[in-house]
Amino acid sequence: MSLLAGRTGIVFGVANKRSIAWAIAQAWHKAGAKLAFTYQGDRVKENVEELAGTFGADTPIFPCDVTRDDDIAAVFKAVGERFGKLHLLLHSVAFAPKDALEGRFVNTSREAFRVAHDVSAYSLVALARAAEPLMTEGGSIMGMSYYGAEKVVPHYNVMGVAKASLEACTRYLAYDLGPKRIRVNCISAGPVNTLAARGISGFGEMVKHYEEHAPLKRNVLPDELGATGLFLASDGAAAITGQVLYVDCGYQIMGM
Repeated sequence: MSLLAGRTGIVFGVANKRSIAWAIAQAWHKAGAKLAFTYQGDRVKENVEELAGTFGADTPIFPCDVTRDDDIAAVFKAVGERFGKLHLLLHSVAFAPKDALEGRFVNTSREAFRVAHDVSAYSLVALARAAEPLMTEGGSIMGMSYYGAEKVVPHYNVMGVAKASLEACTRYLAYDLGPKRIRVNCISAGPVNTLAARGISGFGEMVKHYEEHAPLKRNVLPDELGATGLFLASDGAAAITGQVLYVDCGYQIMGM
């Protein structure tokens, strides 16, 4: 029997076929889950439509700007009407202005700090709040983090601080939603060549550094992140909540 047969989910954050969100969505779909997708703006709409269409012509996609409460409300109203209930939610959404990912963190503007936290961290709270009424049978909510939330990664800057906020939100949400059997966890992935990652100054050097220093002497593959997302969505992870799972070929354990 498929691990996720009979379960429904919604995926936030697919931009193209290289997105981590897409790798996890594929794993969920192969395990039997019925999914919906969102997109922000016309720039990625066509990509999301094409990818979602590979799961079937009836796979729903909805526009959603996660900084707009009206958009979020509309998405979950539509999901409720389409699926009736919800079991899975993937939050793979992050953004900071490009100039905030260069130079010194101390020069981060107030506006860049606000935007990074609104899009990258508060949105998890807003989505979880909207999903809660539909998760009547319990559920699994997942966010995507990175090691820069724990240690300084040059040029990651305000995004590292926002990811630290995301991880703290994960713990507080896990506490609030636990009585309803809704689990909330984060996957902290090693560097993956996604659209968002290419906006980080020195990303190529980061990838090479991981390959040289991680115990497994390589970088994580998208399929491996998909497998972790499947595990966290499944009953095998029924007792895991409020956690950050590092999927980075062991890089996180290294001191030097």
